[in-house]
Formats: sequence, C-alpha cells, structure tokens
Amino acid sequence: MTAILATSGAGFQPAASRIPNPPPSETGGTSECSGGCTVPPRVGHFTLTGSDALEQHLAKVCKSVHAGIGRIIPAHKLEGLALGGGYGRGEGGVLRTPAGDQPYNDLEFYVFVRGPSWLNERFFAKPLHDLGGELSLSAGIELEFKITSAATLRRSPQSLFYHDLIMGHRWLAGDDRLFAGCEHHRDAEAIPLSEATRLLMNRCSGLLFARDKLDHERFSSEDGDFVGRNIAKTELALGDAVLIAFGKYHWSCRERGQRLSDLAGADTLSWIEEVRQRHAAGVEFKLQPHRSSLARAELQDHLCKVTCLALRVWLWLENRRLGCECRSAAGYASSRIIKWPDTNRWRSRLANVRVFGPRALLIPRNSRHPRERILNALVLLLWVRAQTSPALTRKVQRELLWSKPTAMIPGYRERWSRAS
Repeated sequence: MTAILATSGAGFQPAASRIPNPPPSETGGTSECSGGCTVPPRVGHFTLTGSDALEQHLAKVCKSVHAGIGRIIPAHKLEGLALGGGYGRGEGGVLRTPAGDQPYNDLEFYVFVRGPSWLNERFFAKPLHDLGGELSLSAGIELEFKITSAATLRRSPQSLFYHDLIMGHRWLAGDDRLFAGCEHHRDAEAIPLSEATRLLMNRCSGLLFARDKLDHERFSSEDGDFVGRNIAKTELALGDAVLIAFGKYHWSCRERGQRLSDLAGADTLSWIEEVRQRHAAGVEFKLQPHRSSLARAELQDHLCKVTCLALRVWLWLENRRLGCECRSAAGYASSRIIKWPDTNRWRSRLANVRVFGPRALLIPRNSRHPRERILNALVLLLWVRAQTSPALTRKVQRELLWSKPTAMIPGYRERWSRAS
C-alpha cells in the first residue's frame, strides 16, 4: 500500500494553478472571511480555527481510516485514498462546545480502486459502509466512503463534485500523480449550468425535508438543528449557483464569497443583494457552525424567506440554462421542455430503472434522464405545495411512480437519493 501522507497537518494539496489557502501571516495576524468571521490563515490544517486537540482528533480519525481501508482493499487494488469535502480543503466546520472544539460536517473519503467501478462497488461498498459506521462512533461524526478510480475520473465529464475534489483534497494514500489526465476538471469556468441546477436540486430538497420536520407535531432540538443546517446550506448554494452561471466558481467558500461580492454583470438581478447577504451567512455557518436555538416559529419564518428566494434563483437559472421563460413554479413543472437534455437515451433508460424500478421501462419519457421527474416533483412539493390538492398530489405520484399519496415526502426522498 502507498505510504500514508496525511496523518498530521501537512497533507493538504491545493492545485498550484488556483488560489491556495492564504499563506500564514508573517506578523501572526488574521484575515477576515467573507462571512464576517475573523480567521487565522493556516495552511495544511483540516480547519481554519479549530483547536490543536480537534486537529489531532481528525488526524487520528484519518489514520484509523487508512488502517481500516488496508484491511478491506488489497494493496494491488488500491490506487489512492483522499479526504475531500471541507475538511479535505482545510475549511472544515468547527463546532464550539463546553467540552471543546468538535467536528460538525461529515468526513468524505474517496477510495480509488483499480478495475470496473460496478464490480468494486459490489465487493467493497458494504465493508466500507460498515467501517464508516464503526469509526463514526469514536469520531463523533459521520464518515462517508465514495468508491471511484483514476480511470473513471479521467473519462468523466466536468462536474462540481470532481472539481472540488481535485482542487482541494488531502491525501492519505497516493498523491496528485493519480490526477494525471484530469485537467478538464480544474476549469471552473467550464462547469456546466446543469451542475448549478443539480446543486440547487439537492439543497432545495433539504428545504423540503426541513419543512416536513417543522410540519410535524413533535419537534425536537435535533429537528431544529436539522432545519437550521439545511437552511444555511441552501443560503450558501444560492450564491454558488449564481457563480457557476457566471463562470466564477471557486473551490474555497471564502474566495466564493469575495467573488460574489465583486461579481460584475449581476447588478441587474433584483434579488442579488439578498443572495450575497445570505451567502455570507452560509459561509460563516460552514466555517463556524452552531446548533440552532431558534423557536419553531422563528425557524419557519427563516425557512419561508429562504424558500421564496430560492424559487427566484431557481427560475432565473433554469430559464438561463434551458432557454425558456417559465415565470412560476407551476409553469416550470408543467412545461414540456426537456429539463436534462444532454443524456444518452439508453443510459437514461437504465438510470430510470435504477431510480424507479423495472416498471420504468413501461412509462412514457423513459428515454429522458430521471432527474427530470425529480425536478418536477421537487418544484411541485416545495413551491406549489402539492399536498394541498388531490390533482397535484396525483401529478407528483405520476412523476415519482409512487403509489402512497399519504407518504409523498418519504417517496420523494427515496427517489431523489437514487437520482441526486
């Protein structure tokens, strides 16, 4: 197995062709992030402001992950192991508690395995899932493992997902030579608009699940934390989607905040100032998260405002991406325009089977990507409020191929999780 490279603070790998984390100040000063928080610029760490104890804890988790992977995947199969996400980019969240600094966001590990991905998934997905569950208990945070390969990365089209990984990561095994031939993923200006839509689809799904918790009679402090976290994620995503649309995305959330403030050509958008303000709040939450202490009514009001803003950004983005003029959520959902046009028909049919089951082979539009149905269902459930109308409920059921009208949100969650 390749030697471990990142069990301390010295494994962060920003690409040289992009703006790295700011170098340490010669005077020991601090810098202010776009979210309004003052942070010491530290290179090679998991976080910007976390204590030494937190940094050591995360390094210990990485060491345990590396050892666990070695027990599951043979050395001749393992190409590399990298930590992605905020902690891999050195911008992981720091939760302040009476017991000291704690991690907050999930740890996302990318396991590069030689050979066909579908075969590797079959052999290694469950053992890795079990390893994540085992280590999550001691880590105090969820661990996720994504199986891929260098060959898959090289031949995959550009995506936000792969851009963030390649531009900011922390190697546990292997090094950047694994990314040879992946230069197309570095070009942020060429990230397709569909990636902005995909980002909003996922974050607005979080708003839908948050509203569902608020609608239940029982509402716990854990529910409040879930709602607050998903609101903050959406606030960040709204600004990120605008940056993607203008070709100005950046892997660092702090740099994105600055770029959004300086963005030329966006001043004609009537909602851009609110997006900037909420994006700044999203950056601050990402770096310095906290568990929400707001009452249910306050969270409902916050959610309502962000949901309304999200619709305005959604329609602007989709009209720009698809060349249409949808003026309302209902108009968008009823539009017959192909909403995920650049896909292979046969791959789309297979994707529909994966998301909806074998019956998808018999439905209309099975040559279109299943995300089209997910987009329509999300818009109906989140903004048109399909549960209030039997006719709209039936429409969502048809989109999701879901037979239980009283369980629409669980049905949407199941289909979305397979298509996101």
